[in-house]
Amino acid sequence: MKAVTWHGKRDVRVENVPDPEIKEPDDAIIRVTSSGICGSDLHLYEVLGTFLSAGDILGHEPMGIVEETGPDVTHVKPGDRVVIPFNISCGHCHMCEMQLFAQCETTQVREEGMGAALFGYTRLYGQVPGAQAEYLRVPQAHFGPIKVPEGPPDERFVYLSDVLPTARQAVDWAAIPAGGSVTVLGLGPIGQMAARIARHLGHRVIAVDLVPERLEMARRHGVEVIDSDDADDVPDAVRQLTGGRGTDSVIDAVGMEAHGSPGAKFAQTLAGLLPGNSAAPLMSRVGVDRLAAFGTAVEIVRRGGTISVVGVYGGMTDPLPMLRMFDKGIGLRMGQAHVKRWIDELMPLVTDDSDPLGVMDLATHRWPLEKAPHAYEIFQKKRDGAIKVLLQPAAA
Repeated sequence: MKAVTWHGKRDVRVENVPDPEIKEPDDAIIRVTSSGICGSDLHLYEVLGTFLSAGDILGHEPMGIVEETGPDVTHVKPGDRVVIPFNISCGHCHMCEMQLFAQCETTQVREEGMGAALFGYTRLYGQVPGAQAEYLRVPQAHFGPIKVPEGPPDERFVYLSDVLPTARQAVDWAAIPAGGSVTVLGLGPIGQMAARIARHLGHRVIAVDLVPERLEMARRHGVEVIDSDDADDVPDAVRQLTGGRGTDSVIDAVGMEAHGSPGAKFAQTLAGLLPGNSAAPLMSRVGVDRLAAFGTAVEIVRRGGTISVVGVYGGMTDPLPMLRMFDKGIGLRMGQAHVKRWIDELMPLVTDDSDPLGVMDLATHRWPLEKAPHAYEIFQKKRDGAIKVLLQPAAA
């Protein structure tokens, strides 16, 4: 089969690799019909390559058709149309019973000290072959796959794999009071959907970005926007819109690659230049993130408010403004999305023909798998209006 493989910083290729096979009784094989490129994939493309090996298959936002199942898989069958959550969880361990599926004790990558295994996301998360491919082996398929209706296009459902549950959890963990306000930092796919979900739930949403196409997309969905290139002081601009207090909550949908942190950018770049895997111990022990977005969140949120971090961070020695956070009494929640926790709430929204979350207005580019190297490049460089890219290995 063809698959998108990693070969170095900014070097992804479409190659022929062996077809996946059933290895365990709870495995399934799906034929992938759509697979998103996530902002988190760009971290692998740019920053986190030290935890990858040449030839690793990328991608963790798939849907497709079940081709084959192991004997322990009974809730889906060949021919079913399914979405696959990006985290791999068993559904029955202590963490899964608490609906903390991203911390599944069955698939935790204990040798790296990390949580549940993820598709296509480095040895830190199990080095499981990813979903930007024609076929995908799905472990723990007795629980993971989400069956979706036939008929509507993939774009109605594919975001259930990551984007929508991640955005919904970000809003929930922001603890926005009834009728309250939230600032969303970053208007990539997660930020766009977090802003729409917060509005759908009746909150005032102010969003910050510097890319014109992203700002315009948010405006189309009724979100107030601040262009950070035009604002001399973003926290002050938010305070001017909120009676001088700041918003009740802030969602950081940017993460480690924020603009405005030159020292951390230099450290990330230097680590990326080290040979082989020699940078991995350095990143694991003394990695430093670019914290401009998080620092902005601390300044924006009102006293006693909550910051919800959904953008990926990977540092181990990040200098946090603890005095400021303590003095303001800020609440803080973060982490990978527990995908299946949110599906029952989200499914009626994506099956509603009125499209209340605008899922049909998110993807800006839809390309065959062979275009993946170009897709990564324009997404990473924010060119050609790229906000969300879907790869389509096969017809539905």
